[in-house]
Amino acid sequence: MPWIVLLVSAVFEAVWATALGKSDGFSQLVPSIIFFVALAISMGGLGWAVKHIPIGTAYAVWVGIGAALTVSYAILTGDESASVGKVVFIAGIIAAVVGLKLVPHGPGKGSADIEGAEGSSTGAP
Repeated sequence: MPWIVLLVSAVFEAVWATALGKSDGFSQLVPSIIFFVALAISMGGLGWAVKHIPIGTAYAVWVGIGAALTVSYAILTGDESASVGKVVFIAGIIAAVVGLKLVPHGPGKGSADIEGAEGSSTGAP
């Protein structure tokens, strides 16, 4: 479930980033409202996800997916030009995000450490 919440939060990151661009410095009401609502949802989901996923991994996935979706949407709507280079680098971002999901967490503050610490004030399982 944390990964699903993180991915949905990344989608809302792309929404708020796109709305920010459309808000014209917060002078346009509807994009400004969309920005603030999407920002709250995105940050709330990221905040919850990092209780279960290490912050470095969660943040990299959140930013990577959000950035890739933002650029992809801008290209699809014609707000930004398409190029082979952009497509290659967006694919690279996605590949890196998938790689982070596949890499084992190892020692440190992983989800197993958090779950073990929940029942004890000392953090011992």
